Amino acid sequence: MSTMLDEPVTTNQASHGTRLQAETTAVRLHIRWPGTRKSLSRDQKQQAAGAFDADSRTLSAAKRLFDTSHPSFRAVSAIKTKAGALWKGMTLPYIEPGIRLLRRGDVSEFDDRMIVIRAELVDAVEELDRCFAELVDQARTQLGHLFDAADYPVSVADQFAVSWDFPSVTPPAYLRTVNPELYEQECQRVKAQFAEAVELAEQTFAEELSQLVGHLAERLSGSVDGKPKVFRDSAIANLSEFFSRFQHLNIGSNEELEKLVESARQVISGVDPQDLRDRSTLRDRVARSLTEVEMSLEELMTDRPRRNIIRGPR
Repeated sequence: MSTMLDEPVTTNQASHGTRLQAETTAVRLHIRWPGTRKSLSRDQKQQAAGAFDADSRTLSAAKRLFDTSHPSFRAVSAIKTKAGALWKGMTLPYIEPGIRLLRRGDVSEFDDRMIVIRAELVDAVEELDRCFAELVDQARTQLGHLFDAADYPVSVADQFAVSWDFPSVTPPAYLRTVNPELYEQECQRVKAQFAEAVELAEQTFAEELSQLVGHLAERLSGSVDGKPKVFRDSAIANLSEFFSRFQHLNIGSNEELEKLVESARQVISGVDPQDLRDRSTLRDRVARSLTEVEMSLEELMTDRPRRNIIRGPR
């Protein structure tokens, strides 16, 4: 893969990129998951098209193999979501798709928590497997002539899995001896990638904070049918969680962003959700302050756009 940045890496960017590279390791999450829908066969599409007097050649149709709202399948799906949330929540983005950056001090915690999630998935899949014959019977009734027993495995025990690894994103050491010039080129490429990862992290944090403060400010502003808008306690909790994650993952590369994060934190510090519902003056003050933070974040993202990357063939 070739990578080209559309503007040179500054000394400051390179410095933070070098620090990011030294303090993190790449981590990749793998999830094996069966398909829950299947395209209709040619004969089935013709049958469906006939019911609507349509041309089967212009019809795109699929059947749902089983009820994905069944409690046993929802339990498995919840664990999949949990695994993805942990992976994203403990890491910073990287420019390579499917790879994120984990602080080296967090490797053991991440591994331990993923092991627990993997065990939870095994238990949940076992329960789904016990219920699978029931789901197939339901599908036979619901799909009618579209049902095909060949679409269903005897067991789903091996259809689900979660795993993770720590791929190398640095040039292989042997290249230094085999081709020193190429090794140096690769080192410079990786250095540029980590500088870009710094900006990507800043952009991601800024966008997330903007969404969180914007959502809460909107729910605290105005009224509906003469009554204050409804907001959930999670709107406050999500911001608090963001502040903790930012404090842990931030590499100190953007002072302006840090100040805005701190401003938002001070706005909701010690604020009780029920007080916001009961005290209109507090509600209005918090809404105005959050709106100011949101506007400043928009200016920051506009003034400091993330550099574009042109990626060559993989």
